Amino acid sequence: MPTIDVNGTSLAYTAAGPESGTAVVLSHSLFFDRTMFAPLAEILAGEGFRTVAYDHRNQGGSAPDRRDRLDMDTLAADAAALIEALGLGPCHFVGNSMGGFVALRLAARRPDLLLTAAALGSSAEAENRLEEYQQLFGVVEAHGPGVIIDVLLRVMFGATSLTSRPQLCDPWRTFMAQLPPAIAESVHGVIHRSGIEAELAGCATPVLAVAGSEDETYPQPISGRAIAEASGGQYMVVAAAGHSVALEQPERVAEQLLGHFATVRR
Repeated sequence: MPTIDVNGTSLAYTAAGPESGTAVVLSHSLFFDRTMFAPLAEILAGEGFRTVAYDHRNQGGSAPDRRDRLDMDTLAADAAALIEALGLGPCHFVGNSMGGFVALRLAARRPDLLLTAAALGSSAEAENRLEEYQQLFGVVEAHGPGVIIDVLLRVMFGATSLTSRPQLCDPWRTFMAQLPPAIAESVHGVIHRSGIEAELAGCATPVLAVAGSEDETYPQPISGRAIAEASGGQYMVVAAAGHSVALEQPERVAEQLLGHFATVRR
């Protein structure tokens, strides 16, 4: 697992696909790590793209950090620095949930680095369930995610996955339950983010929003139409997927992404 020092931190990443291929950078959800994109990355690499999936600071194999350095603006700056340091730009940038917050900030602020942006199971808005998630933050900070793992799984996965796909959900149940209380610092950064709608007005980067039909965390129109309207982009809905749409329906997401990528030339 390679790491790279950028923007005052160390980020772990995994690359796949031909080095000559156009880069697709994959930015993961809170409570996951870069491996949530393994099925999607395999499909995209098979189509000739160079995929780079990385871990946010304070998550996965990347360096830990303190709360005041885990806001979404800092994470967006991390992503920009990663793209520049690895020579990946201009690239396609795909983020699920937390990674989507990063994708939208890059689309608005660093169009020089991006060919396209895609926000999956995400939002351009400030958190509209702050009080509820603040309570979750307190539990995770005190005890770690394991004590609320069933609640967390319902936040992160759709009903179809939870009821019929234990081979998908069970490994992530184990992964999330073992996360340390320090993950609460990243939770804080997510739930206290600012909205990005105003910055997306007149966005020069083509944006695709992908919503899961069973996403109860950011249901339509938040994760789909609202992002498209703010950015002047497009949106689509994936059936039988919840909040972790990139992981729950990678084939369908790949199909939409490939169409999105094809709208621009490198």
